[in-house]
Amino acid sequence: MNNEHSTDLHYLWWLVLVCVTGGLIYLLSPILTPFLLAAVIAYICNPMVTCLADKKISRTFGAVLVMFLLSGLFAALILIMVPLFEKEASRLLDKMPTYLDMLKSHVIPWLEARLNISLQPDINMLKQAVSEHWRSAGGIAAKILPSLTSGGMAVVEFLVNLLLVPVVLFYMLRDWDVLVKHVDEMIPRYWHHQVSVLTRETDRILAEFLRGQLSVIVLMSICYITGLWLVGLEFALPIGLLAGILVFVPYLGMIVGLTLATFAALMQFQGWGGIIPVWVVFGVGQLLEGMLITPWLVGDRIGLHPVMVIFALLAFGQLFGFFGILLALPVSAVMLVWLRHIHQSYLGSNLYNS
Repeated sequence: MNNEHSTDLHYLWWLVLVCVTGGLIYLLSPILTPFLLAAVIAYICNPMVTCLADKKISRTFGAVLVMFLLSGLFAALILIMVPLFEKEASRLLDKMPTYLDMLKSHVIPWLEARLNISLQPDINMLKQAVSEHWRSAGGIAAKILPSLTSGGMAVVEFLVNLLLVPVVLFYMLRDWDVLVKHVDEMIPRYWHHQVSVLTRETDRILAEFLRGQLSVIVLMSICYITGLWLVGLEFALPIGLLAGILVFVPYLGMIVGLTLATFAALMQFQGWGGIIPVWVVFGVGQLLEGMLITPWLVGDRIGLHPVMVIFALLAFGQLFGFFGILLALPVSAVMLVWLRHIHQSYLGSNLYNS
């Protein structure tokens, strides 16, 4: 009987610990963002620092080298992608009058014939309105300046969080082993074996998830961009890249990319002969992702249901803003591992079986 009460008390302490941790995360959510983001990046990059340390390079110098490497990759990505997107945006603006004329001469008559309604938008007035607002764009700053003063603290908070990330990242990379050792020493010996098992499984799942998802995003972006470029779509780069990046949300990348690509193909080719190849590209991409790339690189061992993925993105976005969206899936994968063990322990507890 005492053993039964002791076991129930053990689970009660776990429940209290989870509740206290959740409450602290909720209360401290405004300041946790840079620390969580830095922790995720440090977790990904720690093997490189450890590898350098094994080659007799101090962890301090190794952390600096890894951060310089990350900064160089980020700067190269910005220098490559920004001019490309600027070029695509300029092409879109140049073709906007043609698209408006095509809307008047083809799309609107087709809608009127199919839906039996009358649509008579004044395209010339729309062009004139866009032109006038473009000329007066300089006056917008004066109109939004009062709102900037009221929201200035939000901007300052975002910049502070952004600057904190590299500082926290450096110390985490340098002292990762020390931090892990301190956390290990704080765990009660009674729980140590169980926590060690959970930690090893969490480490395996999280490493697999992060590497797999990044690889899937890169490969699907290349597939979509290449496929749309081969069928002759003018805006293959931004549409393919957006569809590839959004692939971590089930079906969202395909739906958004297919919608934008269909609209772009309709404006460019003016017929089904150019739209069908675009649909084929996304159909083949969806098959490759679902049947080959994702099972190969990520696998089914994480088990995040699509509904839970969407909920995690919305919940973490609400708590931590934009960075929360980036952290949602890896943190959810970790929580799923712990919930599985809690569920197994609950099924074997006296509370469930009594």
